[in-house]
Amino acid sequence: QVQLVESGGGLVQAGGSLRLSCAASGRTFSSSAMGWFRQAPGKEREFVAAISWNGGSTGYADSVKGRFTISRDNAKNTVYLQMNSLKPEDTAVYYCNGDRRVRYSDYANSNFGSWGQGTQVTVSS
Repeated sequence: QVQLVESGGGLVQAGGSLRLSCAASGRTFSSSAMGWFRQAPGKEREFVAAISWNGGSTGYADSVKGRFTISRDNAKNTVYLQMNSLKPEDTAVYYCNGDRRVRYSDYANSNFGSWGQGTQVTVSS
């Protein structure tokens, strides 16, 4: 299926910003909603944000609303996550994933069978 590579993570102080990128190699990327997820050590993976296949609709976890923005560029087969006003509790490995059978509004309650490498985001206080 689709192969995904996340990048853009790093170390940032609280209040700072980062932009994550997710590059897809699969041929069905442009027809699939996409989501960002994160997992901290010892914690379950959690939903962060999702975007519809054409970028017309988005959804966010309550914890990141007003701070994070998801977007996509189907011509580049890439989805982005702009993260502003970062907090230490945002520290986690961030992953992207998608399933053309799942609507963007259902990503918060969806499970995926496989995950990529992810990109580490560390926010210091």
